[in-house]
Amino acid sequence: MTLFDDLFSYDALEQLLSDDARIRAILRFEAALALAEARSGVIPEGAAHKIAEHCNSLKPNVREIAKQAELAGNIAIPLVKLLTETVAQHDKDASRFVHWGATSQDAIDTGFLLQARDVLSLVEKDLVRLIESLATLAERHRATPIIGRTWMQHALPTTFGCIVAGWLDAMLRHDVRLAELRPRVLALQFGGAVGTLAALREHGPAVANHLAADLQLALPSIPWHSHRDRMAELATFSGLLTGTLGKIARDISLHAQTEIGELAEPTVEGRGGSSSMPHKRNPVTCAGLIAAATRAPGLVSTVLAVMPQEFERGLGGWHAEWETLPELLRVSAGPLHHCAEMVPGLQVNSQRMRENIDSSRGLIFAEAVAVALADRMGKMPAHMLLEAASKKALAANRPLKDILLDEPNLHGHLTRPDLDSLFDLRNYLGSADEFVRNVLETARKFLEPSERREET
Repeated sequence: MTLFDDLFSYDALEQLLSDDARIRAILRFEAALALAEARSGVIPEGAAHKIAEHCNSLKPNVREIAKQAELAGNIAIPLVKLLTETVAQHDKDASRFVHWGATSQDAIDTGFLLQARDVLSLVEKDLVRLIESLATLAERHRATPIIGRTWMQHALPTTFGCIVAGWLDAMLRHDVRLAELRPRVLALQFGGAVGTLAALREHGPAVANHLAADLQLALPSIPWHSHRDRMAELATFSGLLTGTLGKIARDISLHAQTEIGELAEPTVEGRGGSSSMPHKRNPVTCAGLIAAATRAPGLVSTVLAVMPQEFERGLGGWHAEWETLPELLRVSAGPLHHCAEMVPGLQVNSQRMRENIDSSRGLIFAEAVAVALADRMGKMPAHMLLEAASKKALAANRPLKDILLDEPNLHGHLTRPDLDSLFDLRNYLGSADEFVRNVLETARKFLEPSERREET
């Protein structure tokens, strides 16, 4: 199904996760395997170059490979058969050394990780783009007041910059996770039939070393056929990333509601319309991000569920990863790209933010007054006084400050100037600005040119 690709993915990502890309990745493993075995003295050098040459030029019929995989149980078996036949047409002796000492799982797992590495490079680029945009947005609005909401209700004032800094901080953590998982997850899978490389006799470790170097994958201490924590870590990273994107999209879409009107997605011709209501402007990007975040947990749970595999190579559990893991990469990398595209053009209505703050008629400063009173009359009496005054303000539809000015129990504790100060928005933003500054400092260090980023 490709009908919804543009909503959840994008062209560059789809090219990396296509059926053709998967087959090319397996053929890349086979080419590197042959050359590694030649360097180790296992197969003739001429045969290795013949095999590698045909791996690079072979153009399998994807549909035919898929049909044969139904009988074989995986796509590597018919692909290796086709490669062997193709090499034999030009050099029968060289064809004997195709896939020498390896097993199907070696080719499929390593091939997928080659794809995943390329996808993670796209993820890194879009993470950097999104972090740059969020840092700019947080800096621009670090002093823009907005109502903080808890349980979907007005709570206390904060700044929009502080909200954005929360999004930014999470994305910075995801970049750290990405850097940490790469050397663990992107590791060669090469063990032969049961993980001993017995067919290569004493040459197994040398071949593995050359193969890992050629493919630029980490060389694990031991083959890991039925130990799926590497794949599970990739899955959980994808799930965490998608969950944060869903959180950002949920926030933006709630702020974009007509009754709130504080944010809006960028205006793009033809985007966000309704099939029946000409006036509608729907948050389409947010919808895609939230949908992805809703799908991801089930996909992650599938990968976690198949971790307890049987003996040296499992039955069925490994197979369950084949479609699940690429789909997880799709629903994390695709929405990340769309979010990185959306944030720079996010429309911020600071006037509406202030109007929404004022709509509470001062009730959001009840805590500030209660805290000031607590030193004078005790915490619980102060809390009860403000709770009763808030109810009066709501019932009478009057500003809370006016109710408090008429409150006899307040006299002698707080003066009108005291109340004026307590109801001043600027005096009850707490440490919001410091928190934004902390996150921006981390972001600036992250965005400095680094050797790691240049490599990716």
